[in-house]
Amino acid sequence: MGMDGGRRAQEFSEFVSARRRHLRRFAYLLCSDWHHAEDLVQTALTKLYVAWPRIRQEGTEEAYARQTLLRCHLDERRRPWRRESVTAELPESALPGGLSFEDGDQLRAAIRSLPDRQRAAVVLRYWWGLSLEETAQDLGCSVGTIKSQTSRAVDRLRAALAEDLRTG
Repeated sequence: MGMDGGRRAQEFSEFVSARRRHLRRFAYLLCSDWHHAEDLVQTALTKLYVAWPRIRQEGTEEAYARQTLLRCHLDERRRPWRRESVTAELPESALPGGLSFEDGDQLRAAIRSLPDRQRAAVVLRYWWGLSLEETAQDLGCSVGTIKSQTSRAVDRLRAALAEDLRTG
């Protein structure tokens, strides 16, 4: 490996060491499964490594990683085999009842119930703290679409959590 290849690998390794845990949490919030989140991160990091010289030069490593991870998730959701899951028993309800807010289980369940694009918009805006413009760029849509998606998502989350409070 030449000098440039060694430096490339070193810079990439440093980025991964610093951001992998954060990217894995982001992936978990998107898919709600730690194993699948790890797979998504690995796929995204592979794509990131291929593009590393270009994005490193532009200084867009974080945004590229985030956007790649999001696109990997959305691509996986579109695959027909991902829509099916085998279970021994049917769940009692879509949202678990009687859980405390401290555990965060109700909120995570409510987030899981959101459609993919709304979930992505909420996670990018409120968990990552991105601006409307940054979120729109990551999702490849307009700022107006982000506003409407997050508004609908927040309304759905409020309704789901209010229902949990009434039934719990």
